[in-house]
Amino acid sequence: MSKFVNLGDLINRDRDPTKTAVIDLGGEDVPTEYCFAELDGMTMAVARALTKRGFTRGDRVAIVSANRVEFLAAYYGIMRAGFVAVPVNYRFPQKTIHQILDNAGAKLVFADKASRVNCPDGLPVVEFSGESDDSFGRFIDPGEFTTVVPKDREPAMFLYTSGSTGLPKGVVLSHQSHIWVAETRLTPDLERHRYLIAAPLYHMNALALSILACVAHATIVLLPKFEAKSYIEAIGQYRPTWLTAVPPMIAMMLRERDTMAKTDLSSVEFIRMGSAPVSEALMAATHTAFPKAKVTNAYGTTEAGPVVFGPHPKGLPQPEASVGYPHPLVQLRLVEGDNRNADQGGLEMKSPAMMNGYHNRPDVKPPFTDDGFYITKDVFRRDENGFHYFLGRTDDMFVSGGENIYPADVERMLETNPDVSQAVVIPVNDDIKGTKPVAFVIPKAGHKPTEDKIKKYALANAPAFQHPRFVWFVDELPLASTNKVDRAALMKLAQERVAAAAAVESA
Repeated sequence: MSKFVNLGDLINRDRDPTKTAVIDLGGEDVPTEYCFAELDGMTMAVARALTKRGFTRGDRVAIVSANRVEFLAAYYGIMRAGFVAVPVNYRFPQKTIHQILDNAGAKLVFADKASRVNCPDGLPVVEFSGESDDSFGRFIDPGEFTTVVPKDREPAMFLYTSGSTGLPKGVVLSHQSHIWVAETRLTPDLERHRYLIAAPLYHMNALALSILACVAHATIVLLPKFEAKSYIEAIGQYRPTWLTAVPPMIAMMLRERDTMAKTDLSSVEFIRMGSAPVSEALMAATHTAFPKAKVTNAYGTTEAGPVVFGPHPKGLPQPEASVGYPHPLVQLRLVEGDNRNADQGGLEMKSPAMMNGYHNRPDVKPPFTDDGFYITKDVFRRDENGFHYFLGRTDDMFVSGGENIYPADVERMLETNPDVSQAVVIPVNDDIKGTKPVAFVIPKAGHKPTEDKIKKYALANAPAFQHPRFVWFVDELPLASTNKVDRAALMKLAQERVAAAAAVESA
């Protein structure tokens, strides 16, 4: 039975309360260190202040802010008081932020100074900085607070998915679901670690790790956002042992060759990459940059959490391209058509971390099977030893001349080219084949590949239908607000370039 009952109250009070919980690099005065007793006190002060507002249990309270310690205190305090925390992507357009707050039915918003202007008029706002009457410092009410004990499956938080098309969906997650996640991931040696977190706290990647660090009584080094150079410098200055990131963040960091070369990176023992496929080329480059670190290719979803795969029960070494073997506490299956035991197909899963559903979206079909499995829309392959390999999203898959193309498959192949650092493959419209693949490529430093050479390499190393019909070389790739590659922006750019090329050809 869990020792914790409320996701907002995960501090082990039988351990040293003076130990540093957070080194905050996102506030007005940086760096500022907060011990566990101070984080606990700030969290209780938030819970007391919200309770005095007279909200009804289950009311939603939003957070629109870059990473900072007050974000964590507000997040924990909201849940500790029996309300529902709604972290919102502060990089979304103002209109989308308003839509999310309306969909959630938010009663109050915590915001940093930069994000306050994007909060709707008429909705109470508590600003993390400043000395005004509605500032965080004046809002909180220090003192003891008795944590609310939630009911079974009572919502703790809504996490809104990135929403590449349409209104983002609010994933409803219970207290029990993510207490289970934290305790399942907990191992005895985690207390000694320092976690560097630069991924946004409105995203599951960073939020779940922050929760784990709190349960483990470990220290977080918290950056306000990801910038490759400051991320590297933080490693050298604050000596984290553990990095967690989406693959594009690591790829961008590795391109800062001068900063990497002059920084002591030896403190890093573990690197966990997830939320997108990891290429062999990126894995190899990461090993070269961090020769002492164990690098893990991980997988998880907002709807069902980060506990999906783990080590092989027979101790077999995990292939680097694999995300691991099914976790013993999670039920998994690969589905292809009517075959629910396929070696390749869409992943369906069931675990205690699964969401309750999507909030207030009667227009969206619940992504569950009749027997209660979550339909991930991610495609995997399983090898003879049971290891699983992430091939890509069914949402990203496109059909070219009757052939299914998963962009991640083609990207991994292109990134085995010695001249290629990173590649992104997307579809463009084609009158004959419906769609056809094109590629944006970042060359390795000092290399100058040609479009013809990349096409020939693709034809020699993959089925002909997968080869990119256009190859464009770029210095960097646009990132979405979750630090993943912004494929929508690239698709728009690709269509413009294809149209321009056609106009030149017909002139």
